[in-house]
Amino acid sequence: MKRVQSACLEQTVHFMLKEDQIGHQAAVRAVQEEVRQYKAELERKHTRHRILSEQTQADGSVVLKLKKQYNQYDCGDYLK
Repeated sequence: MKRVQSACLEQTVHFMLKEDQIGHQAAVRAVQEEVRQYKAELERKHTRHRILSEQTQADGSVVLKLKKQYNQYDCGDYLK
């Protein structure tokens, strides 16, 4: 029998602008708010995570690279 001892996800999330629906400046503010809410949700749900990098692109979109806990599995040494 096998059992998962530890699990961790490494993700790259691209928060893209929605300029076709609203103007550029409003789209940039919306992306910044979406990133803030994403981070707050990780905290609120007590998801163990570590942000590796957060880069604002030339167009105002944001690329977030992170490691985070998968479900409620132990993360082992992944997040140290």
